[in-house]
Amino acid sequence: MKRKILAVLLMATMTVGMFAGCGNSGSSNEGSTSSAKSESTKDNGKEASSDANIAVFYYTYSDTYIASVRTALDEKLDKLGVTYQDYDANSNQTTQNEQIDTAIQTGASMLVVNIVTSGSVDASSQLVDKAEAAGIPIVFFNRAVEDDKTEGEVLGSYDKSAFVGTDAPEAGHMQGEMIGKYVSENFDTIDLNGDGKISYAMFMGQLGNAEAIYRTQYAVEDADKVLKEAGKPALEYFDASNSDKYQVDQDGNWSATAANNYMTTNLSQFNEGNNNMIELVICNNDGMAEGAISALNDKGYNLGTGKDGKTIPVFGVDATDAAKQLIADGKMTGTIKQDADGMAECIAKLTQNVAEGKEVMDGTDSYNISDKVSNKIYIPYGVYTGEE
Repeated sequence: MKRKILAVLLMATMTVGMFAGCGNSGSSNEGSTSSAKSESTKDNGKEASSDANIAVFYYTYSDTYIASVRTALDEKLDKLGVTYQDYDANSNQTTQNEQIDTAIQTGASMLVVNIVTSGSVDASSQLVDKAEAAGIPIVFFNRAVEDDKTEGEVLGSYDKSAFVGTDAPEAGHMQGEMIGKYVSENFDTIDLNGDGKISYAMFMGQLGNAEAIYRTQYAVEDADKVLKEAGKPALEYFDASNSDKYQVDQDGNWSATAANNYMTTNLSQFNEGNNNMIELVICNNDGMAEGAISALNDKGYNLGTGKDGKTIPVFGVDATDAAKQLIADGKMTGTIKQDADGMAECIAKLTQNVAEGKEVMDGTDSYNISDKVSNKIYIPYGVYTGEE
């Protein structure tokens, strides 16, 4: 009898401790690292309907597309009634690793990770090892955790892992085909100096990032295929002294600022006055397209439909709200839609599975799943030129 009473008291003490841990998940980080101060905890002002405690890690809050995913995912997790906490790694993998350690120590029951160092087996394996040691699921999203040569090496190592993202080469192929069709149909208008060639600039989001590599490569290669079939010459990079044939955001942030700075400098040397104007701009994402358009605006280009001045075709990827507005205003030509809401919806589905004690990939048959890796879900891209 005495043992039963002690067991009941012990259980009551543990229960109080568990609830105290959940309730203090936000305040427990306030006094830690400076990066942790940018974290946010949300319970929507309501009592959580599940014991699930979800930790969501973003590579940076400053990426426009990632911000749209975060907004959508916050809304869906609110509806699920789970406790969750968002973390901003500010483009630093070490910071993200430390945040994950803290989340596990403070009782996270699931990790949702937008990894900083994309495509690196070493970086992603470390995070999987942390989750496995804690016995909790880990779901990566948006940024690749392995490349083609190592596909399945990370995601196949832990049965409580999954990936929600896109087929990395697909955006590059779609953007290239879109550009090729547009240029072949408007060749003479785009060719401002009438030299029979189209001079292009390429802005790359990040060195070593799988998505950035594929977009940079296929946007030009596939455009050239379409142009060749139409009997037109291949695109020509505007600066013959740059053998890379791209300009990259050195901070790896895919930022509008980087593209704006590059484009402003480019236009000081490559312009109609010098008869060598950049006639086409290709960007890895819409944020960089915004930066390039802003630089063009300063020189009197891309001012919008019905306004004076010429328009240099600018293409991006993501179909952010800002990009859609630029297209509607006649300042931007096209983009590839990366479905932020669809990605958030899928992540929320996997979160619900975990909250209900199911397998992470339970009930995902309707999604587009990789032929090679059974826990890798692709959210499809789509062309966007102004149509809804």
